[in-house]
Amino acid sequence: MTKKKPASSRKTSSGDSAKRQGKPEVEASRKAEGRVEGFRQLAHRVANGEQVIHPMLLTGQSRREHVRSTLREDHATRIQQRSHGAEEKFGKLADDFFKFFRGTALLFYRDMAGQDAHMPSVMALGDVHPENFGIMPDKNGVPIFGLNDFDEAIYAPFTWDIKRGAVGFWIAARKVAGMKRKKRRKIVEKFVKGYLEAMGRYAKRATEKNDDYRMDNSPKVIRTLFKEAWEERKSWLWDDYLEPSGLGFKPTDELQPVSSEREKFQKAINDLAKANGIEGQKRIGELRVKDVCVRHGQGTASLGLPRYYVLIEGPSKDATDDFIIEFKRARRSALEGLTPPSDFMAGDKADRIAHAQAVQLAHGDVFYGAAEIDGESFMTRERAPFRDDIDLDELSYATWKDYAKVCGAALAQAHALSDDLGQIDYDVEPSIVEAANPQALFIDDILRFTAEAADRLKADHKLFREDYRDGAFDSIDMVYR
Repeated sequence: MTKKKPASSRKTSSGDSAKRQGKPEVEASRKAEGRVEGFRQLAHRVANGEQVIHPMLLTGQSRREHVRSTLREDHATRIQQRSHGAEEKFGKLADDFFKFFRGTALLFYRDMAGQDAHMPSVMALGDVHPENFGIMPDKNGVPIFGLNDFDEAIYAPFTWDIKRGAVGFWIAARKVAGMKRKKRRKIVEKFVKGYLEAMGRYAKRATEKNDDYRMDNSPKVIRTLFKEAWEERKSWLWDDYLEPSGLGFKPTDELQPVSSEREKFQKAINDLAKANGIEGQKRIGELRVKDVCVRHGQGTASLGLPRYYVLIEGPSKDATDDFIIEFKRARRSALEGLTPPSDFMAGDKADRIAHAQAVQLAHGDVFYGAAEIDGESFMTRERAPFRDDIDLDELSYATWKDYAKVCGAALAQAHALSDDLGQIDYDVEPSIVEAANPQALFIDDILRFTAEAADRLKADHKLFREDYRDGAFDSIDMVYR
């Protein structure tokens, strides 16, 4: 394996000013690339043990400008295109601390640049939190529970996923359930212990490839989710998506039919079927594209990015068993250039996302993959009628703990597959078990990190809200010399 070469930075001179005025989005991209390379170098220096000023140590105006620049950079294209989704996203981030956490992964991980270089690497999800687990279809269209969002996935130390997940549970338990710190600590502790206990089992018995969470074998809190998520395909299609004729999407505030794009997406579906080997399956049919629509207003981190739904005719041809395949614009992972140097590379954009899904969900959705539309990279997946995540505001304190524990175990299963289906070339499970010893110290370290990171993010949220009020995210950072 070879290491991925770092992206090159590019300095501009005053002679470039006319070109910059003509295509400001190009300059935004150049500036972003320069900052990415700078953080890549920072991560390498931290991983090598050098003493440097880390972003998490910034305070006052310096921290404010770091938060502002990071969010401007992360949304540069959306800001320049005056995307309604970008404005909607910033409004949501300002109103809700948990959404701020969910929608600012780049800010979170820049505070971790280069850390934990001594820890075993895994195929990491990159964005673990309580709402990124849920019900989804497996390769046979049967509902299973597990990780369900691979947009940020990358090879990284296993601790990065645990830390992100721990902070996610901490903030969600405070924001959604109003829990005090003592109860939040117990919930995070359950999450970490669930992970370590499951990883210990996989170190003794390599059952990770067959341990899917299904209706028949899941803990009570997940069985309840299975029951609540279930919906018949026919009613789901006709109630939410299809026009009266059943031939295409109905126009709504969320669905904007673009039927003229059918031929373009038919080619993409054909390429996906060939790449994933899903042609000729009886439950799928001939994979004929009936209609295409733009999907507005979905997601948190991805608000403002292009997203399409493609309606596929089902085997019966009577609009009762049609499929909907989602195409979502893929970007560089928020962790890119921030993880310690590694020989393990998952690929770029949608190819990286598809690789992560293939590793972390051994029997997952056959429509999960990568496609290119008009030169842009898109990830693909099925929008099944039972695709759903848990309703956090309905959980009691006891079920919060139960849910955290099973999410920790599901994360451990995904990590354990890194050497079976991924690129990791050593035995992951015993390495992680050893690295997490003594367990009491490991858990306490995670709890201390969690409380500090959550407090720092709360302060960042205050700075962001003040800057948002003053119009800081109506434009991007520019170079004027």
